Amino acid sequence: MISPRLQFDTVAVHAGREDLAALGVHALPIDLSSTNPLPGIEAGGLSYEAMANGGTPTTEGGSVYARLWNPTVARFETALARLEHAEAAVAFSSGMAAMTAAILAAGTGRHVVAVRPLYGGTDHLLSTGLLGTEATFCAAGEVAEAIRPDTAMVVLETPANPTLELVDIRAVVEAAQGVPVLVDNTFATPVLQNPIDFGASMVLHSATKYLGGHGDVIAGVIACDEETAAALRRVRAVTGGLLHPLGAYLLHRGLTTLPIRVRAQQEHAQRVAGWLERHPSVARVYYPGSDGDPQGLIGRQMLGTGAMISVDLRGGFEQAAQVTSTVRLFTHAVSLGGVDSLIQHPAALTHRPVAADARPADSLVRLSIGLEAPEDLIADLDQALTPPLSMMAGSRDAAQPTVA
Repeated sequence: MISPRLQFDTVAVHAGREDLAALGVHALPIDLSSTNPLPGIEAGGLSYEAMANGGTPTTEGGSVYARLWNPTVARFETALARLEHAEAAVAFSSGMAAMTAAILAAGTGRHVVAVRPLYGGTDHLLSTGLLGTEATFCAAGEVAEAIRPDTAMVVLETPANPTLELVDIRAVVEAAQGVPVLVDNTFATPVLQNPIDFGASMVLHSATKYLGGHGDVIAGVIACDEETAAALRRVRAVTGGLLHPLGAYLLHRGLTTLPIRVRAQQEHAQRVAGWLERHPSVARVYYPGSDGDPQGLIGRQMLGTGAMISVDLRGGFEQAAQVTSTVRLFTHAVSLGGVDSLIQHPAALTHRPVAADARPADSLVRLSIGLEAPEDLIADLDQALTPPLSMMAGSRDAAQPTVA
C-alpha cells in the first residue's frame, strides 16, 4: 500500500499500480477480455452474485464477465479514490452515465435539490424528470429551504459551469441537514479541490475533461464511500454503463501528469484572464477570484483558480459568433480540460436545453485554456476580438490592450 503521507504529485504517479510488480510489468496492462474462464459452476456463480450486488470478484470465482468488473478499470478507480481522499470510486462510460447512476441509486420517485448553475446536461436530466425524480433548482443559499422529507440528494458544481461561480461546499452540506451532497468537481480536479474533505458524500468527474486531458476518451467517475460505491456498481452492472478498459488505461495514464498539466494551464489562464479584463470588447470576465472572492474560498476550499474562463462580450451574440469563428489557435468545440485550448458558446450548445431563465447570456463565451504559450493565446484572442470595420462606427478611438 502507498503511504498516506506522500504528497499529491507522488500519489498521482503511483496510486493504483500496487500490483504491477507482482505481475512482472512496469507499464499499466490492459485487460480487454469480455469474458473469463470459470473455475467451476458454484465458484463462478458466487463471484457473479457478489459483483452483481456491488461487490468485487471472489478469489475462487474470478471476474466472470467484463460488465461486472475489470482489473484495468479497477486500477484507475483505486487511483482516483486516493486522489479524492475517498474510500472507493466507480467509473462509467461517460460523466452523464455517472450522474444517471447516482440518481438511480438514490431511488426512483425521490426528490433532488440542484444548485444552479450546473452543466447543461445535468440540468436537463433533472429538469425533465426522465429518471423518475423531481428536482428543485435553487441558489446555494436556498438549499435549506428546498430540502424536503423525500429529498435524496443535493447536486452542485463548483466552480460552476459556465460562469465559474464558487460554492461553499461545507455551507451546503450543513444546509442539506444530512442529505447526501454530490459535488461535480470536473473544473477544479482533485489537484485544486477535494470536496469530501468538506463533507460531500460523492464527487463526480466528467473524466473526459482534465483527468484524461488529451481529448481522446469519454468517461465519468464518482468517488465516495464503499457503501455508496456498492450501490453505484449495482446500477452499473444492471444498466451496462461501464467504462471500456482502453479508456480506463488512458485515464490512469493521464492521472500521472494531471498535477503538472492543471498547474501549468492555471498559470496560463491567469495571464489570459488578466489581459481580457483590460480589453475594451469585454464587459466582464468570469474567473475565480476576479470578483475578489467574497466568500474567501480560494486557499480555504479551492487551492487555485483553475484554467476555465468565461467572458461577457459587449457586442453580444454577434460578437460571440465572430470570435468563435475567427480564432486560429483556439478550437471552436465543446468539452474542456485538454492540452489544447477550446472556445464555445454555452447558450447555443452545452446549455441549450436549460430553461430560458437559467440559460447563460447570448453574449457569453467560455474558454478552456490549454498548454500553449499564453502570449500566443492572447494574440489569437486579440485578432478575433478586433471587430470588422462595419462594427467600429463610434468606437474608432478604442485603445487596443498591450499583450501581457
